Order: sequence, then structure tokens, then C-alpha cells
Amino acid sequence: MADSRTTDVTAGPGGVMTDEVGVVTGDLTLCSELDDELNLVHRVQYKDAAEWYTVTGGRSVLQSPGELDTAHAEMVRRAAAGELTG
Repeated sequence: MADSRTTDVTAGPGGVMTDEVGVVTGDLTLCSELDDELNLVHRVQYKDAAEWYTVTGGRSVLQSPGELDTAHAEMVRRAAAGELTG
């Protein structure tokens, strides 16, 4: 049942903090991935790059698969607003 949502976004002031490389800024692609056990992880990459990074604090467990769209939209909103700086 693994599922995902992907959206391009321009990071707001301060960029997006990642576990692997610190802050990323500019034009990004954000992906929210949900596995079969409802574990959700948000990853980000520079638009059109090959490497993906885990958003700091971007892991959670959902109650149902139907929450994926809402969780993804909220993460995109927060990235655009500059609210993911750590």
C-alpha cells in the first residue's frame, strides 16, 4: 500500500532544515511517503536533483491512509512559509 505525494515549492525565509545536510533553500521538491504501517516521512530535494534529504522532524505515524493528503499539504504550506527551519 505504500503511497506518496510530491509537490514543487519555493522555500520560505530560512529554508527547510534536513537531517543530512542542514538547511536547503530555493526551489525544492517535497515528497511525503507513507508506508504500509502508516509511517510517514517527508523528504525534500533541490528541484530536479537526484538526492533526497529527510526533513528534520518530518517523521510521524498517521491514523489512516486518508490523512496523507492533509499531512502533505500542511508540510508544503510550512515549507513555503519558512516554518521548517529546525
